Amino acid sequence: MLKKDLIDRVANSAGLTKKEAAAAIDGVLDAITHALKSGDSVLLTGFGKFEVRERKARVGINPKTLEKINLPATPYPAFKAGKGLKTAVKE
Repeated sequence: MLKKDLIDRVANSAGLTKKEAAAAIDGVLDAITHALKSGDSVLLTGFGKFEVRERKARVGINPKTLEKINLPATPYPAFKAGKGLKTAVKE
């Protein structure tokens, strides 16, 4: 499903225009992004939890030179599905 398909479904189910649905979806995505950037997590009960996790620092290898390099710890966004979503997918 593409973003435009999601916009169509939200518009149909909520009785909104596509422009209004697109604005609503963009607003939700911006709010989630802003919360994650500031270090907060976002919990949508029954759906799941968006959070920032951190990859540990490690030693990697440059494939061209086979030289060992130190890779720093890096934050990354993660999603953990909630019970409601897991149940819905199984059905």
